[in-house]
Amino acid sequence: MQRLDLDFVAAKRASAWVGRVLLAVAVGVSFDMTFSCWKANQDVKKFESQLAKLGPRALQAAKPASAEELAAARDTVQRLSLPWAKLFGAIESAASDQVALLAIEPDPRAGTVKITGDSKDYLAALTYVLNLSKAEGLSAVQLVRHETKQNEGTVAFTISASWMGGRS
Repeated sequence: MQRLDLDFVAAKRASAWVGRVLLAVAVGVSFDMTFSCWKANQDVKKFESQLAKLGPRALQAAKPASAEELAAARDTVQRLSLPWAKLFGAIESAASDQVALLAIEPDPRAGTVKITGDSKDYLAALTYVLNLSKAEGLSAVQLVRHETKQNEGTVAFTISASWMGGRS
């Protein structure tokens, strides 16, 4: 067997500037963290003094909601829980390139929806009413009003329908 010479003492040295740069970065980060901590502590003290100036009334629970506020909150929750996607899906399924919708006015309490629009001609308006009557989620679809616009050559119409998901 041959003798193996291993020298574990490094003969090659790393560049001295790398260590100095790393030390400078570490000192900078440490300074930034110390300053941030000091600033946060100052903010906490400032807010605590402002809270102390307000007195005990600032720590009291909020006043109970009035009956009007509760009714408005219930109404909002009820409106948000309605199946709006079903209504708009039914309207979208009846879409036609010959009809432009101008307004959709749902009345969740009555369970109805009023749709106002313009069509290329009277036949296009009637076809749209027929398509809406076949849409799932709407019933009793009726053409309530129509008017031919002489200067534009289009037909303005209003449709009323029962919105099954809107009954409360």
